[in-house]
Amino acid sequence: MSNENEFFVIKAKENGVNVIGLTRGTDTRFHHSEKLDKGEVMIAQFTEHTSAVKVRGKAVIQTRHGEIQTDKD
Repeated sequence: MSNENEFFVIKAKENGVNVIGLTRGTDTRFHHSEKLDKGEVMIAQFTEHTSAVKVRGKAVIQTRHGEIQTDKD
């Protein structure tokens, strides 16, 4: 399975969780962002343009590799 077919789920545990897509290539740049409120769920996947995703705020991220919760003080 290539990374481009891999889905992941992000569930916001608080208002204002930022999900930021980062580009592929020699220069990594932000190319897309979404803001989620508490309880909102985003289902996303890696694409030919997206190589990484940054999550800011309290959220649960689920992938085929398992589940992780962000830490926030």
